[in-house]
Amino acid sequence: MAGQVTRRETLALAGTALAALTIPAAAQTAAPIKIGFSMALSGGLAGGGKAALLAYQIWAVEVNAKGGLLGRKVELVHYDDQSNPSGVPSIYTKLLDIDKVDLLLSGYATVPTAAAMPIVIQRKKMILSLFALAANDEHKYNRYFQLQPNGPQAKYELSKGFFDIAATLNPKPQTVAMVGADAEYSILALQGARENAKKAGIKIVYDRTYPPSQVDFAPIVRAIKATNPDLLFIASYPPDSTGMITSIHEIGFAARMVGGGMIGLQFAAIKQKLGPMLNNVLCYDLYVPEPTMKFPGTEELLKRYRERAAQAGVDPIGIYIPPFAYAEVQILEDAIKTVGSLDDGKLAEYIHKTTFKTVVGDIKFGDRGEWAEPRVLYVQYQGIVGNDVEQFKQPGKQVILYPPRFKSGELKGPFVSMKN
Repeated sequence: MAGQVTRRETLALAGTALAALTIPAAAQTAAPIKIGFSMALSGGLAGGGKAALLAYQIWAVEVNAKGGLLGRKVELVHYDDQSNPSGVPSIYTKLLDIDKVDLLLSGYATVPTAAAMPIVIQRKKMILSLFALAANDEHKYNRYFQLQPNGPQAKYELSKGFFDIAATLNPKPQTVAMVGADAEYSILALQGARENAKKAGIKIVYDRTYPPSQVDFAPIVRAIKATNPDLLFIASYPPDSTGMITSIHEIGFAARMVGGGMIGLQFAAIKQKLGPMLNNVLCYDLYVPEPTMKFPGTEELLKRYRERAAQAGVDPIGIYIPPFAYAEVQILEDAIKTVGSLDDGKLAEYIHKTTFKTVVGDIKFGDRGEWAEPRVLYVQYQGIVGNDVEQFKQPGKQVILYPPRFKSGELKGPFVSMKN
């Protein structure tokens, strides 16, 4: 089937110092609690999927070292969905029918989560989702919870910061171009961006999608350039984000603001590849090392993650996905301990009514399982010099412009490509 078995996580990360941790005897006397999920370990989403998996593994080893949950060790059962939604339904069927997992997590990102939802709902399972945009807006399933801080109006909130920042420009921007992949995430993000542009009174002069398999972005950038927009909003997946930024610089493009809902710019490999080409790009993010954004436990988690990242072959910075993946299983751990059961309904009921303290701050969920209060950041890359990835661990390189309570600097503009 499309998602082939990669490995089954049991006690520790093979080949790392974590494997030396011993499991207390009490946690070995009962069958393990199996937590099942698909994960993008290959394909375009693998950079995020591998980082999320390492965060889950760190948590599982730590929990097992303390005796497990309900007197049972935790076992992670996962399959590679290859960043392809077509194999996700069969993965979740296998997890439930053959592996007999107790609890479910989603894969990383919107598309695999959306593909899993029909089975999850049919089986009445609870699912904690990692970075899925508005995946429950249609279903309104009451056992779904989402760890990306989009808030109750997810598809609108993702671009709200972009247009709120644009509103501060003088003179006011008159036109915007919009572009994104013809896939679940980008379609939803562009829907929200259209509404936010309309509210701001900004005319849309270009609004197109491209096939998910698109590799040549030069024709798209040329078409956008011909419309001479004040703003360019891009809703893209990691390979597309790299292609769009590269083409923008190769062709020569200028606008008052460029960026938006670009997935991938948060990953170390793409930051390193693009380097100074990122300067003045304005993009959504979730956590950056700015002095205005400090939560108890975040830096300690990142230290543990980074100690293992190189050997695991994952993102060496880890500030985008790992803290939220770890918070996801922190919430699951809290719920299991408090409820004293693995019953999906009881766990969901508890999660709905509880505010959780996590490594990414306090989290409370709304009625559709989104964060009750949004916390999507908009950051601008500033002062990037060369391609050294270490600079992105420092403050001042990803300056927070939105929301106001986390603001750490001022907008620099306009965006002008290196060719101009």
